[in-house]
Amino acid sequence: MAQILVADDDRAIRTVLSQALAREGHAVRATGTAAQLWQWVEDGQGDLVITDVVMPDGSGLDLLPRIRKQRPGLRIIVMSAQNTLLTAVKATERGAFDYLPKPFDLRELVSLVNRALSTPPDGAGQPPAAEDEALPLIGRSPAMQEIYRVLARLMGTDLTVMIYGESGTGKELVARALHNYGKRRNGPFVPVNMAAIPRELIESELFGHEKGAFTGATARFEGRFEQAAGGTLFLDEIGDMPLEAQTRLLRVLQDGTYTTVGGRTPLEADVRIVAATHRDLRQMVRQGLFREDLFYRLNVVPIRLPPLRERSEDIPELARHFLKLCQSQGLPVKRLSTEALERLKLYRWPGNVRELENLVRRLSALYSQESLGVDVVEAELAEAPAEPSSAPAGESLSAAIERHLRDYFGAHESGLPAAGLYDRVLRELERPLIEVSLAATRGNQLKAAHLLGLNRNTLRKKIKELDIQVAKPVK
Repeated sequence: MAQILVADDDRAIRTVLSQALAREGHAVRATGTAAQLWQWVEDGQGDLVITDVVMPDGSGLDLLPRIRKQRPGLRIIVMSAQNTLLTAVKATERGAFDYLPKPFDLRELVSLVNRALSTPPDGAGQPPAAEDEALPLIGRSPAMQEIYRVLARLMGTDLTVMIYGESGTGKELVARALHNYGKRRNGPFVPVNMAAIPRELIESELFGHEKGAFTGATARFEGRFEQAAGGTLFLDEIGDMPLEAQTRLLRVLQDGTYTTVGGRTPLEADVRIVAATHRDLRQMVRQGLFREDLFYRLNVVPIRLPPLRERSEDIPELARHFLKLCQSQGLPVKRLSTEALERLKLYRWPGNVRELENLVRRLSALYSQESLGVDVVEAELAEAPAEPSSAPAGESLSAAIERHLRDYFGAHESGLPAAGLYDRVLRELERPLIEVSLAATRGNQLKAAHLLGLNRNTLRKKIKELDIQVAKPVK
């Protein structure tokens, strides 16, 4: 039995946590203030702390360094409704065992508590990065929350990361976040797009060359590995790398050294590798287009970025962010109506976040009115090219879901996804089903309930639970 200290200004959360942890056999002390939590810690009480970030008399994040200094071995779990990457990173950097976004799954929290209690103390956390309130990634959907948690755990390591995602999902933003908030943040971040380099120049581009190494080499050239020394090398579109260059890269990853083209002196590869691709590398391995041994060297920690259509609840926040960005760059002040934002959520976004950003820039530049309604958005989306279907012809819904889940598990092969997958899958299916039904009935909840086969009150409850914004019915 362990003693667990719970700090949260929400009485209901304190009650639920106290009851759940007591059922596990733990003793629980709960408070709604940071001051009382600190008093208990200072008195030597507690084997584990669970704390909210925002409390009436202070921040749980600000309390973390004091707790770590006073009692370095005390494990801390941070909960927060401020579900951004910066919150997750700050919690991890200041010594939290883990970060859990609200609303949380109670079973997942209990499992996390048991894991924390069975994990040996690790001493102090990483030194904090410079505070920067400019968010590197936008979105509070469950899919993005899971990515924030993974990134926060990776910040203090040099593990090689492979980022998977469709074009326009923000793979380079994730790579930059890993660098800017990681242990190599004082070093350079060097991106290189493998698809943009001619095959015959890839080795020289990556590893550099000596004067006279080949025709046209009139001076020594620093390759990307040398330019990134002490920092991060981002290999974008790694699936487009030719096989001969893959062999050279594999040797570097195995030995940790390389030589320039035409050189003889080994140089240390002092870089963290982050790679990215929109391709299915496993399929390429089976086809003999990508080396299997290189795949396993790069795929140490896989991260799958969801396409925008899988996190439509993030679209309003992203759109508002891009409107502010346009304003900061000299474009006129604009705002999108609630109905316009709802219409954006129903579009499939084949170009993902990049397409959304381009649309917002176009709206900011081309329209004179400050308030942009659904008619403007409809007109712009009508001009968008039709999205090619990525699903096999005639594929059933169950087959499509199975294919998606296999991809999801494949992206977590270094370990199983977080607990609560059943509820998450149902929630992700339920939201678009209700949103599309409401769109088909033009916001008429009575017709949508009939279409879905639900009681109208049940539909209203679902809309409230899922925080679905309903446009006014068109008459």
